[in-house]
Amino acid sequence: MQDRPNIVIIMADQLAPHFTRAYGHKTAKTPHMDALAARGMRFDAAYCNSPLCAPSRFSFMSGQLISRIAAYDNATEFRASVPTFAHYLTSLGYRTCLSGKMHFVGPDQKHGFQDRVTTDIYPADFAWTPDWEAHDERIDRWYHNMSAVTESGMAIATFQTDFDDETGFAARRWLIDRGRDRGAGDPRPFALVASFMHPHDPYVAKPEFWDMYSDDEIDMPEFVLPLDQQDPHSRRVMDGIQASDATLTDEQVRRARRAYLANVSYFDSKVGEIVDALSDIGQLHNTVIIVTADHGDMLGERGLWYKMNFFEHSARVPLIMAGPGVARGRAGNACSLVDMLPTLVEIAGGDVSALGAPIDGRSLMPLARGEEDPVDEAIGEYCAEMTPYPILMIRRGPLKYIHCDPDPPQLYDLAMDPGERMNLATDPAHAETARAFADEVAARWDSEALRRDVIATQKARRALHAAMEAGSGEHWDYNPPSDASQQYVRNHMDWTTAAARYRFPPLKDGG
Repeated sequence: MQDRPNIVIIMADQLAPHFTRAYGHKTAKTPHMDALAARGMRFDAAYCNSPLCAPSRFSFMSGQLISRIAAYDNATEFRASVPTFAHYLTSLGYRTCLSGKMHFVGPDQKHGFQDRVTTDIYPADFAWTPDWEAHDERIDRWYHNMSAVTESGMAIATFQTDFDDETGFAARRWLIDRGRDRGAGDPRPFALVASFMHPHDPYVAKPEFWDMYSDDEIDMPEFVLPLDQQDPHSRRVMDGIQASDATLTDEQVRRARRAYLANVSYFDSKVGEIVDALSDIGQLHNTVIIVTADHGDMLGERGLWYKMNFFEHSARVPLIMAGPGVARGRAGNACSLVDMLPTLVEIAGGDVSALGAPIDGRSLMPLARGEEDPVDEAIGEYCAEMTPYPILMIRRGPLKYIHCDPDPPQLYDLAMDPGERMNLATDPAHAETARAFADEVAARWDSEALRRDVIATQKARRALHAAMEAGSGEHWDYNPPSDASQQYVRNHMDWTTAAARYRFPPLKDGG
């Protein structure tokens, strides 16, 4: 088993690649991501499949688009019957673990991971269910607003830093235990997902990371549209997050962006801790490390904040791979998080023909090896809050097409217009291309049927949540198992035996 590499995935939340030094940002301080990119493959057109936490993660785990598995929003159940890469890696003989966030909703809180060493940070029930029949009404209890921008700054601790510090500690301890296992003769490869909350808003940073930056080096948004020039969905999002009526000062925008960059550096420090742990157990050379995120953050670009749209800062994700079998370079083909499942199965020596469900992705290992890939495509679907209809995206080659039934279509040439300033959908010179994309959308999706299913699941989930609030059933929030009677040194143990078991590296025979 030792000839198969270990796999470690380090996942950020709401990290746009544009705000990392590894992807060219001049101010961002991300030395650990930079080092991985320098010795591995940087994917320059990687996308999430839905620009919202839970649906993106469910696509990432399953290799399936959200419309296939009905994973529409942050309160959609991730069904236990959906196979994940954790199931497949476990079946292939890997020891698997999740540390940190995955926003699983429903009673299955492991989805194939043998070990889960932390709780999650967000609720596992149906509390955050949107209502498409009243899509323009705010749900104040959990909708974003602009306080994350106006209250940005420093703090010694937040609920997010508490969670990420726990996630990092638990991930490192689990890796050290795998080193102990190997010292005791267990050669199984391992697969760890360490999933952090930062740099997700609120934009509040620890002082040591805030102090890594100064106000005068913080770049401001490059392209801001006035409210009356925003497309209809952007207007809906701005209304939903209460940005339409907000007047932000340059100082507030700058502070939010400084805190975000500080939290990018904080996440990068966690990348470094995990790389160090792999080195400590002697497995860095035999581990494929993947750094990615569930979606990005507009961070004021176009006048938008957070995510929930298919513009580049929201929909693009970093994707860096390094380790055995991975070449050094950059991959320009469009790809997405649904591609991770077949990629991981190939790394683990498996065959996608044995998968238990259809998948929507392809392995990225040819690109990772520096080979040609005929596929240059990413597909996106958004079926959550602040829209009355599905929003659908096709990125193929340099072109991106965005469709929503009640809205005018959008077409961008990202090679010529990386800032997405010019919608070509109504340009006569691009009429044939726009028409072809429109025909493809109609062939790929039945938007009306998808909308009906979204609304039906929303009604059912709201009814179930009301029953759960009234006392029906057990809560689903994950409690990591812990048995203190078996930890450290206890009366039934020989303390010298326990000391030897915990010591890493172990003493060689004879001391």
